[in-house]
Order: sequence, then structure tokens, then C-alpha cells
Amino acid sequence: MKLSNSNLQTSTLSEIFLGILNEDEEIKKSIRLDLMAVKERDPACISYVHCILNFKGFLAIQTHRIAQKLWSQDRKTLALLIQNRVSEIFGVDIHPAAKIGHGILLDHATGVVVGETSVIGNNVSILHNVTLGGTGNVCGDRHPKIGDGVLIGACTSILGNVKIGEGAKIGAGSVVLKDVPARTTAVGNPARLLGGKKNPSKLDKIPSFTMDHTYSFLSDSHDYVV
Repeated sequence: MKLSNSNLQTSTLSEIFLGILNEDEEIKKSIRLDLMAVKERDPACISYVHCILNFKGFLAIQTHRIAQKLWSQDRKTLALLIQNRVSEIFGVDIHPAAKIGHGILLDHATGVVVGETSVIGNNVSILHNVTLGGTGNVCGDRHPKIGDGVLIGACTSILGNVKIGEGAKIGAGSVVLKDVPARTTAVGNPARLLGGKKNPSKLDKIPSFTMDHTYSFLSDSHDYVV
């Protein structure tokens, strides 16, 4: 097992993972939907077996599901130990308290960071080097809330307890500090709404499914999200 080391033996990890999977139908359902998401949205995925064996984004998400379950059972030291191993081996750092829905694609996955109070909805697609983080050292609910069907482009930072509405698209390299309405596109640093803040252009398809990172409806009118 890729995650095993002197502190986490393969036999111990197998016992933990199988114990949770045998008792949690929701996690097994989420794994199936995540697997389908990768195969359907990533043209580089040639088979389900290919994904299970080689796609570190998929593997990191499934390991997080186990760690999140351990966290909810107040087995926090073990959850954090597993999180640390995922960060070391896969280059993906997701706090075990973060809540993640099903049908998730972490494409490439390197450099993804998801903070403790983050919430990610269903059918979300996230590219590499994305940070869902805080704005400082404040405590409490301080991380982003990502709606269903959102597409987050590579090298994007979404910071603070902001809401990204369902079906929104965040362009690559953006820095988002304020809420983004549903079905809109935000891009830039600081992020701007395409079409303008008062009358933003609306997406007619779910971007996390189309995986379209272009801006085919670019308008001369645009404004800051902030």
C-alpha cells in the first residue's frame, strides 16, 4: 500500500480502511460516483482500473473519506496521521474535517489544499494547485463553500468563508475573495465576473461536466467580484 510506512503498517491500514468501508454505504457510493466522474470527464483515463491504480487525485479523495470518518469518530490523531501521509505521497493536503460530496474529480491533483471548514458539493471538478483556504489566522468557520457542479481551474485560490454558487466556473489563476453567484464565470486576480457584476453572463451547461475552461461568451462589460 502506497501510504504505509513504519508508523502505519500495511496490515493496520487495511484493517482501518476495510472496517470503515464495510460499515459505511455512503462512502462506497461516493467512491463509485467518483470513479465514474474521472472516467467520464478526464480523457486521459483509459479505464476504471487505470484510475484505481494510478490516479492520485482519485486515491487522495478516497483516503480523505476514510480520514473524515475517523475524524467524525473522534479518532483525530489517526485521521491526521493519514492526512499527513496523503500529503507526502500524493501532494494533496485535505484536512480530515473538510466535507466533500460525491462525483468529485481532482484532475492532476498536485498541490491541492483544502482547509478544515471547507465544504465541497457534489459533482465538482478541481484542477491542480488549487487552494481552498483562509484569509489569516482567524478561527471558526473560515473556509470556502463550493456548490454542486462547480469547475475550479488550475492555480486558483479561493480564500475565506465565501460561497461559490452551484454551476459556477472559476478561471485558471484566479484569486477569489467574495461570493460568486450560481452559473456565472469569475476570472482574474482579483476575480471578475464575466459580463459584469450587475448582469453577469450565465452558463447554460454544468461546467464541471463539460470541463470547458474557455470563455466563449466574453463581453466588453465586466466588473470585480470584490
